Amino acid sequence: MAHVRADPVRGVPGGRPVEIACDESGSDGENLTSGNTDVFAHASVRLPVEFAAHSVQVIRDRIRSPAEEYKANHLLREKHRAVLEWLLDTDGPLYGHAHVHLTEKPFFVVDRMVDLLVGETGTTAVTLYREGRNAFGDERWRAFLESSNRLLRVRDNGEAGAPVDAFFHMVGALSWAYSDDRSGNGLGDILAALLAARSRADAYRARIAETPAMYPVLNPLLPAIVRTAAHWSGGGRPVSLVHDRQNMLTEERIAWLKETARLAGLRLVAARSDPRVQLADFLAGIARKIASDERGGRGDARLTTLLRPYVDPYSVWGDDRSWAVLGPVPEVATGRRTW
Repeated sequence: MAHVRADPVRGVPGGRPVEIACDESGSDGENLTSGNTDVFAHASVRLPVEFAAHSVQVIRDRIRSPAEEYKANHLLREKHRAVLEWLLDTDGPLYGHAHVHLTEKPFFVVDRMVDLLVGETGTTAVTLYREGRNAFGDERWRAFLESSNRLLRVRDNGEAGAPVDAFFHMVGALSWAYSDDRSGNGLGDILAALLAARSRADAYRARIAETPAMYPVLNPLLPAIVRTAAHWSGGGRPVSLVHDRQNMLTEERIAWLKETARLAGLRLVAARSDPRVQLADFLAGIARKIASDERGGRGDARLTTLLRPYVDPYSVWGDDRSWAVLGPVPEVATGRRTW
């Protein structure tokens, strides 16, 4: 592929904010356990507009699809494999200038639930997630994940106390079934701690009923943006984000993000209007598919290897087998949260 490789990113003189273009893939709102995808990916790119536009045109010239707007699925087709590998490889336009934050959705649910009820952000969620499925069986594990998801989600069309009742009924059943286990994996103690936290769950649901949540605890977009800002602001550089339009990013939440992530700015654009955001869109969709395949045991070793340099070591990921090949620094990143 004809492409002149040069370093398109230079220092920002005078301390002006560096502008980062972002997009996501895999958003299912607050439905993280039975949605269309099991992985959420947030990608960010630091490139000049002209360089990004040239890169998008190179992709269009190689793929030659009549579609007005290209998406990641164009690149993921087997007949365009060479274009996909070029985009991610060391001689492509993104290498060294892009970043991907991954969220494994089922683990995110467990992590958020444990944080709410137990207030422990260390190994408890990781232990519950990694040991629970084998200990409880697939059917009970799925039911537990779904009850956890319903407990945390802001919108629920049932009776006010139904999510709490359903969750603690599920935990009680698991605790009873697991009461005689002597494996020493800590699950019994975790279940006991959850059962003792009914008052915290009731208080959480009461807060949701009283006021609309400005920050839905189950939506992975906001923490991913916070982590993205932290990545690009290394060394104290001021960062401004250009993000694809999202209903989630209301004026109130943008204000919260600016304060929390110390952003110099955050503006929303249509992806088609900014080639940098288009490249971020490509990368997010590609990363989501590669990571999901790896998580499901269908991984492509070559593509996983190509993606690995882009992956944030502080991604929200609980599955140790897939993270061993996706994560750049497994001993640091395993089970870590990003905020």
